[in-house]
Formats: sequence, C-alpha cells, structure tokens
Amino acid sequence: MIHWILPGQLQRSKSLSIRYLGKAYTPSDLEPINSETVILRPWQPDDRNTLVILGNNPNIARFLTDAFPSPYTEEKGDAFISMANQETPPRILAITLEDQPVGAIGLHPQTDIHCQNAEMGYWLGEPYWGKGIMTRAIRMMVTYGFTHLPVNRIFARPIHTNIGSQRALEKAGFTLEARLQGTILKHGEVLDELIYGIRR
Repeated sequence: MIHWILPGQLQRSKSLSIRYLGKAYTPSDLEPINSETVILRPWQPDDRNTLVILGNNPNIARFLTDAFPSPYTEEKGDAFISMANQETPPRILAITLEDQPVGAIGLHPQTDIHCQNAEMGYWLGEPYWGKGIMTRAIRMMVTYGFTHLPVNRIFARPIHTNIGSQRALEKAGFTLEARLQGTILKHGEVLDELIYGIRR
C-alpha cells in the first residue's frame, strides 16, 4: 500500500532515460527502455517545487501510508529528494513527461527470508490520472527492478478503494494474490489491503 514503482508480456522500448543530478547514468548492463513520452529518471533538486505542488493533495494522501507527508511541505520535498538519491543506482525515480515530474515510483527490496522480493510503491499527480501513465511507469520499473535487483518477485499493496491503482497493476501484468480484510486503518476507516505480484 506504499504506492509511492513481463517476462513475455512486457513491451520493451528504445531507451530508458536516467539522469542522476544532471549527469547521464548509463551502466553497461542496462538495457535501455522507455514508454512513449513517459520517462523515469532520478530526482533532481530543481524538482522540489513541482513535487510539493503535486504531492500536497489529500486525494493522493488518502491512498498512501501515513508516512506520506500531508500537508506536503517544501522541507518534506527536499528531504524526499535527498533520500531518493542515496542509492546508486537509484531505486526511487521520478515519473516524468517532457522532463517534468508528474509522480514517483520506487522499489523497496525486502530482507531476511523475504529477500527475493521487492515492494513497489508509487503515486501520480491528480491531473495525470486516467491517461495510462502509471501503467507504463510500472512496466518500466518492473524491467528496471528485475535487471538491477536480485529479486524474483515484485509486489504492490493497494488499498481496496484505489480502483485506479488496481487497474494500472493489472494492465501491467500483475496478478491479485490476496485480499487481507480490515488490515488498514486510514482516517478512522477500516479498509482492505490487496496484494498484487509479478514474477520473473
């Protein structure tokens, strides 16, 4: 439910544009991919204002964990960008159109006996909902994750009321694995948690 990012089914593309603090990041083992005009790249300091404008929206926060800032302040935006750029290669990327961020997607590798799994989290600015952007971003992030992380499964945990998230995952090739009833308490409301997964 963090929402914050097929074999045989995934549409591979021509190039995945990734820039790290203004410099191109092109590891030799990266198979470039993209998805039409949607590009994933690391967060840059100049993205802060757009990040705050898009993220400071109760309609987004209501589908995310309480760790997602609400209200989304400039200080929170700076802290997020700094945190997102601590890993190399980055695991939390900006979803962009024409190099402008419209959302975020990330992979969070699990540990211990769950070390072959990574959780995908994501969110998208409300003006960009319903345009297929998140489906394309999820597909790209799956390829990115299976290329760079030693995991066999990527999963996501949307709240059952987040129909758009469920549709994006299903269109990207994820399968509903479980429904956990009443496991989420958000704004005083008890909600179900869905578990979607995809494997190599």
